[in-house]
Amino acid sequence: MASAVSRPQEWLTQDEVVGLSRTLGDPASFESARLESFHRFRELPLEPNPLYRGYGYFSNVDLSDLAPSAKGNPVELPPPLPGAVRIVHDVSGTRVDVPKELAEAGLTARSLRDLWSGGEEAVSRFLRGTEAPTDRLSALATTLLNRGYRLEVPDRFPVPVRVQELGLLSRPHEALSVRRSIRAGAGSQVLFTEEVFSTPAAADGQRLYASGTDIDLGADAKVVYLTVHAPDLKAISVYRRHATTGANSRLAWLWNGLGGYRTKVRNLTELTGNGSAVDDFQTFYGAKNQSYDSSVDVTHIATDTHGQSITRGVFTDEARGMSRGLVRIEPLARKTIAFVSEHAMLLSRGARSDTIPILEILCRDVKATHSTSVAPVDPEKVFYLESRGMARDDAIRMIGEGFLSYVLDRAPISGLRELLYPTLAARWEGKEVVWKAVHPNLPELTVSGTEAAPEWRFDSKLR
Repeated sequence: MASAVSRPQEWLTQDEVVGLSRTLGDPASFESARLESFHRFRELPLEPNPLYRGYGYFSNVDLSDLAPSAKGNPVELPPPLPGAVRIVHDVSGTRVDVPKELAEAGLTARSLRDLWSGGEEAVSRFLRGTEAPTDRLSALATTLLNRGYRLEVPDRFPVPVRVQELGLLSRPHEALSVRRSIRAGAGSQVLFTEEVFSTPAAADGQRLYASGTDIDLGADAKVVYLTVHAPDLKAISVYRRHATTGANSRLAWLWNGLGGYRTKVRNLTELTGNGSAVDDFQTFYGAKNQSYDSSVDVTHIATDTHGQSITRGVFTDEARGMSRGLVRIEPLARKTIAFVSEHAMLLSRGARSDTIPILEILCRDVKATHSTSVAPVDPEKVFYLESRGMARDDAIRMIGEGFLSYVLDRAPISGLRELLYPTLAARWEGKEVVWKAVHPNLPELTVSGTEAAPEWRFDSKLR
């Protein structure tokens, strides 16, 4: 008989949390916050909103015996990308490498250890925007925070900045809980990739990857933030991403779910600058007994803001998916244009997905639309491809890949579909993506299409 899954209250003790705090040398201001989050972790529900508690699909999670203080040898890395900032989180800690020419121009990247020893002002800037956790897994992420950095790109930085961050899980019961605080100065351009992989584990045991991101965009700043989530099927992952936008700034969130056992994603963008825009694009591929729980929240506060959220998932075997898209338009957010689209394709009888778009409109001078669907693969399309000599499995795969490509082709990164295809192909063939001799990290990337498309300009006839 399989062993029973432990209760969440049994995953951690207060003594373990205090020990982690002392190991990391927490400043007093965060030591108390860590303990408060621990108590919230023990008391809060997995899903705070009772309307969605039946959709979480977070069964069979057992994070007992986590070792957030564990240390080991660094994971082997390929050569760094020329001219790029590289940040690596693994069992050895956090490594930050800033090219000399960027540092001389004023770009700074300070690791958690540097921030903790930099005085209360540095700690305060790093933690700015952090809200009290409202659910159990977010509280766990704050409780176990053991990796982090603050990246600052000065105003009017002379060159585009490429940042590559790698999160590498290499041990059973490992816990990487990362927080990053990013300031993109006025007029700056930043292309950021967060790439999460696993090395082959020596033994069974679920692992935790927690990722917290706060981005503050200055006026006219342009930021593209791409996440490639491809750990093994022992990883429990929690993502929280938050951004505020300056006047006429442009942000693109890109999220590609390809691995992991249980994954929770929470995206919140506040369009606080007049004329700012956000694109939030997400794709998921779920197989076996994977589950994804995604929530996108775009709040329009300033005038003439534009936001679109497009989510697509393909699920097979016994995989589960749930996506919520909320657009809130505040009373003073005139000339807003907003669009939320959530669609899922089911390739087996055992797969399931729930899509829930929500519009909350408090201003009349806007245009807001939504679309949603959950359906099996279209049999007529399969029949058409079979009539052209294609095998049924190949036909279904082509249709599924094209379904996801609808999102990838709209991403402001040239050739993103082709770059991600090898990883998607491995998952489609039932293989796990592992970090080994051939490193699957992304190469140099080119940003394209950072200006708003013509159809996103507000039409005065809509008033």
